[in-house]
Amino acid sequence: MDQALCLPLHPLGVKPAGNAYTSTQSLSNPLQSLPDGLVVQILELLDFRSLLDLGRVCKALFAFSRMDELWKTFCLDSPLRDFIWRGSWYASFARIDSNQTVKIACSDLFSDVIYRPFQCAHTPLESYTTNIPKRNEIRRLANLTACEFAEKWTCTPFILTEAIKEWPVCAQWSEGSLLRDYADVKFRAEAVDWPLRTYIEYMNRNADESPLYLFDRAFAEKMDLKVGHDGDYWTPQCFGEDLFAALDEQRPDSRWLIVGPERSGSTFHKDPNATSAWNAVLKGSKYWIMFPASPFLPPPPGVYVSEDQSEVTSPLSIVEWLLGFHAEARNTAGCVEGICQEGEILHVPSGWWHLVVNLSPSIALTQNFVPEAHLRQVLVFLRDKPDQVSGFKKSVQNPYGLLVEKLKRKRPELLAETLAKIEGVQNGKKRKWEKLVDGHNEEEYSPTQSYGFSFGFGDDDNEDIP
Repeated sequence: MDQALCLPLHPLGVKPAGNAYTSTQSLSNPLQSLPDGLVVQILELLDFRSLLDLGRVCKALFAFSRMDELWKTFCLDSPLRDFIWRGSWYASFARIDSNQTVKIACSDLFSDVIYRPFQCAHTPLESYTTNIPKRNEIRRLANLTACEFAEKWTCTPFILTEAIKEWPVCAQWSEGSLLRDYADVKFRAEAVDWPLRTYIEYMNRNADESPLYLFDRAFAEKMDLKVGHDGDYWTPQCFGEDLFAALDEQRPDSRWLIVGPERSGSTFHKDPNATSAWNAVLKGSKYWIMFPASPFLPPPPGVYVSEDQSEVTSPLSIVEWLLGFHAEARNTAGCVEGICQEGEILHVPSGWWHLVVNLSPSIALTQNFVPEAHLRQVLVFLRDKPDQVSGFKKSVQNPYGLLVEKLKRKRPELLAETLAKIEGVQNGKKRKWEKLVDGHNEEEYSPTQSYGFSFGFGDDDNEDIP
């Protein structure tokens, strides 16, 4: 069935802009000479009283003034004391239930700027997350040993179906149990710190295009959790030694509690500091789509990256990307996809682009780590991209130097071997560049080859691509 036929009507009756071509009438709008996007930018400059006053001018401006994203900004920029979620950002700011908000029929208003967020918030995800081509499927395994992971799987995404079944939190945690034990504990949800009680209310009753995602790095301390094999959860043994552990208390942020409603998630990104990661789903399920990073491959369709990779531009919401680019992505070389179900854990290799969306309300734990196979990438990143390094305490002025110093004491042979490889790769690239500029081996040059600057962290044998 056509997805458009599955969508409910906009609560004010607003329709996509294209419908105006077949309509015999449309609402008057004193700002209709301006593009709708510019109108919204102007409204973003108003305070809430002015926005309310503007909404009283006419039906069209009423519809613009009730765009919930505008009221979300008011709620987040100036958090209300004793904030209570009431079903929408406007209702929460006005302190009324969403069922009591005024709704004026605007069925003759045609605006993509107003309609598109509503469309994205109600577009079914099933057609994008099912019927995954066989060639794209993320490998599913019961478990791995540390040797198997180190020898074969460090550069490949996979899902383990049995590795976390024995975690106590797998059996103990649910929305109800977390509310029972931590209702008044504040957790970070993007730009705000809310009591868990408030976030769960929001999670269960929102219609946002991009729902707020609870993503808290201090959860273990807040919840008094014990991390380790005799504790509440632990890193599966297959992932081996985490070399960032050598930093002890100076290591960057590395673990997070993730809670979110259906449709929440993360748009395309790479994990920080060239680390690898695991993501364990305790409740719910998550759809993942991933692409390898390489100097020979572009970023995923719809994702645009600055030359130094410090800035990433992509559609504002996950569903916006799915609507516009998913079909192309599914047929792009290197694409892998899969659903990580409740009780399963997914591996994200260093440098891989990934987008993830919750298919149902979800509770998960994630951790970034540095396996031996990717120490080189991490050291090069810390050394060469200090402006992009994140998660370290302000007192750590030189993360690269700190890691080298710690590994000299704890893993001297591994460090020496890795630094030698880095030096060898650099010398090899330097020789290639000198040959090129000197005019040697010109017949070997191709515009598709990579010389000098590299977007990746591996050498020219492209080892990061499975």
